Amino acid sequence: MTFPGSEDLVVTRASLEDWSVVSGWAGDEGWNPGLSDAPSFFAQDPEGFFIGRIGAEPVSAVSVVNYDADYAFLGFYLVRPDLRGRGHGLTTWKTALAHAGGRTVGLDGVVAQQDNYRRSGFEPAHRTVRFTGNVPTAPAPLGVRPAEAADLGDIAAYDSACCPADRARFLTRWLAGPGHRTFVRVADGRLTGYAVVRPALDRPRVGPLFADTSQDARALLLALAEETPGRAITVDVPRTNTAGVALAEEVGLTPSFETARMYTGPVRPFARERVYGITTLELG
Repeated sequence: MTFPGSEDLVVTRASLEDWSVVSGWAGDEGWNPGLSDAPSFFAQDPEGFFIGRIGAEPVSAVSVVNYDADYAFLGFYLVRPDLRGRGHGLTTWKTALAHAGGRTVGLDGVVAQQDNYRRSGFEPAHRTVRFTGNVPTAPAPLGVRPAEAADLGDIAAYDSACCPADRARFLTRWLAGPGHRTFVRVADGRLTGYAVVRPALDRPRVGPLFADTSQDARALLLALAEETPGRAITVDVPRTNTAGVALAEEVGLTPSFETARMYTGPVRPFARERVYGITTLELG
């Protein structure tokens, strides 16, 4: 049996329609993609999605989404299982990575690929653990409520403080995505955290979960659990936030798999201690 080589691969920018195929691959890998993630992802940088084809058949994919002049994020590094080991992934990777130019690039790498990422210039910043399970339902504490349109400016400012780059285009779509539920916590007229839960292939995903304190994060998590009664949820917690790990364990969530946040260079300072759950493994 012969296999096509990388010279047969044609890598082009992907359309939103193409990405439904790639999301299916992500589901097959057990990544539990959100059911309506792609429009929010494309809103940030519609030129940042790449797909490799042999003839008319899609076989590989990578996204490299530019956030600003200094920062980009890589995700969806996938090759169809029956065509792995033929160089298609590396060809697609190199084509897509050029889109970032001189920006620092981040990614969340699965354990099996982390050595490969190091060889490509990525250095680990922290480990991230996906926690899964049922959060006990209880009335949300005072100060927690569904987000309103008037909260958008405060949410965007809070989000900016918790991320390596501003992401207003993504955030506007993310907060209003189909089935997405957003909650804020307010104390003395000031936002002390916000969180989103969204429907996904296997179980609802929480992200982001950004909060001033573990008490704020717990209050928001309880509110999200009220939105998904009787269903297991997932949340991706940086290991460096020990309060976040403790909170996940306290409410009965258990680790299911691990990734590593890696960067090719420096990123702007941000409030890592407020990150109790990252937004997505695909776009940071």
